Amino acid sequence: MKRRIFFHLVASIGFFATAANMAIAAETVDPTTKLIVADQSEFLRNLLEASGERDKLKFQVEFPNFAGGPAIYEAIRAGALDIAYVGDTPPIQARAAGTLLPIVGTFTRDVAQYRLTTRPGLVINKLSELKGKKVSYIEGSGRQVFLIEALNRAGLTLKDVELVKLRVADLPDAIRASAVDVAVLQEPHVTRLVKQVGASHVLDPEERKLLPSTSYFYARPEVLADPQKAEAIKAFLGAFVRAGKWSNDNEAAWSKFYYTDFQRVSPEDTAAILEGQSPLVFQTSIEAIPHHQKLIDILYQAGSIKEQFDAKQSFVSDFDQVVLDAR
Repeated sequence: MKRRIFFHLVASIGFFATAANMAIAAETVDPTTKLIVADQSEFLRNLLEASGERDKLKFQVEFPNFAGGPAIYEAIRAGALDIAYVGDTPPIQARAAGTLLPIVGTFTRDVAQYRLTTRPGLVINKLSELKGKKVSYIEGSGRQVFLIEALNRAGLTLKDVELVKLRVADLPDAIRASAVDVAVLQEPHVTRLVKQVGASHVLDPEERKLLPSTSYFYARPEVLADPQKAEAIKAFLGAFVRAGKWSNDNEAAWSKFYYTDFQRVSPEDTAAILEGQSPLVFQTSIEAIPHHQKLIDILYQAGSIKEQFDAKQSFVSDFDQVVLDAR
């Protein structure tokens, strides 16, 4: 049976910090401990395997794959996940809905991985040309705030476009079939659609400067209260940071493993994807808070959330040392 777990946003903060402190006090992880980590595009599983870090985790780890933050949110509320890899908006939307899922890890790229991608036959040279277009909209996904900020830069609002609500998994087909004019996509879908059907990305140079590409790991509070589970998270985050560093230092090996061999992207298209990427950067909670507050402010000002809350209350800082040591 699904369990819906809601938390009072103020009274719970002290509990999260105390639980994390208790958990990290554990020195070892029982090999029978199981950590269930929500993945997207099988990125985490591939990264840990390619870098050799997966074999160093001496406990059970599962990586169920999801298409987007909203589906992950429902699964974690139902108690089916321990932690989740999500974009920058899902923790904000969860908190706005009354569920505080503390952020335990943050990683980012200076250049966003999202691209405003247009249907075949449509070329958009300036962000202002988004006005009046049919645009995909996924509330609770990182794509949401990316689109809002694109409109902000053009002096537009959500009311200036026709919003088409879709699931993340439906976005590539929506562009392919011209069911929408513009969708917020990630690689390898952008490169595939450009090559296969003549799609394009918005040509305005400002599009590459909208927001960094930030992602989080958030956790169920009950997991942080379990010493073995929390110690497993500590080990997992260390492994993830080391794996990310490996991918930065071994770009060719990583891109072949993930894009060419797993995603079946041609070597030429893989090179194009890498050309538009910037390295992974791993942040402590203190370093991550200012950007998170900016996202909260963007969503609040757009009317997408009703409360302009304090970003600091969304983070657990007890795992920061793990990040510092591993990076």
